[in-house]
Amino acid sequence: MFRRKHASHFDSTDADQRKAKINELKSALGPLSARGEKYCSVACLARYLEARNWNVAKARKMLEESLKWRAAYRLEDIRWPEVSVESETGKMYRASFQDREGRPVLVMAPAKQNTSSHEGQIRFLVYTLENAVLNLPEGQEKMVWLIDFTGWTMANAVPIKTARESTNILQNHYPERLAVALLFNPPKVFEAFWKVVKYFLDPISIEKVKFVYLKDEESMKVMHKYIDPKVIPVEFGGKNVVVYNHEQYSELMTKDDIKTANIWGEDAKTDHVNHVISGPLVPEVTPLPSLLTT
Repeated sequence: MFRRKHASHFDSTDADQRKAKINELKSALGPLSARGEKYCSVACLARYLEARNWNVAKARKMLEESLKWRAAYRLEDIRWPEVSVESETGKMYRASFQDREGRPVLVMAPAKQNTSSHEGQIRFLVYTLENAVLNLPEGQEKMVWLIDFTGWTMANAVPIKTARESTNILQNHYPERLAVALLFNPPKVFEAFWKVVKYFLDPISIEKVKFVYLKDEESMKVMHKYIDPKVIPVEFGGKNVVVYNHEQYSELMTKDDIKTANIWGEDAKTDHVNHVISGPLVPEVTPLPSLLTT
């Protein structure tokens, strides 16, 4: 996701130029599966183009890889019973409050890690991201992360393998989805871990990471810029007396699973029929020459 200045006359603020690029990318993709067609909305195409500096060839390659990944992973079919064990301690969940722009807030508490399954943790991450996307208000494309480091030690650190795959999924398959990541009270020892994690992140993503400390008034203002103190939980220095309740959250996720099934269910049947009749409609990724300049 590195972005470089180039001698282009494209103006991303020009609506007509943006529309032309989006149409060009849509045409370049060719025929898609039912799910692929639904996924590749105008907003989606714009996000992939934005992530690749509106370079259609690069955006196409990135999007085709995402479509292949989504089809193979079948993330639209992940349901709460499959991943609920990962959330029993409240280590990651969609908050009951939003940020000042109405965007969903994902609360993460790495010290509450309760499993050791790499695959289970990755599927839970994907499920939670998809749930946040499902609950985005109209006109919004991004979410906020609030990461609580209370009680965190290196013993709670995510294995490098899981960290690498997580960042790969976030950067390559959820482009332009993160508004800001608020790291609350990270301990000094986290700095060493952060140096390793930063290696897998692009500069734009790193800029979205904000360190916030309860006893540092100026840093707390950074969090308050994004989230109203009235809705921030007391544990984060806010005024909202609310705690994670796994039973209640499970009920909420079960209802959201119904929404997900209603959105993607019929498409799954159509894609299955198309696959049987003429093979998969996920675009085949053809090698492209390197477009990176030094």
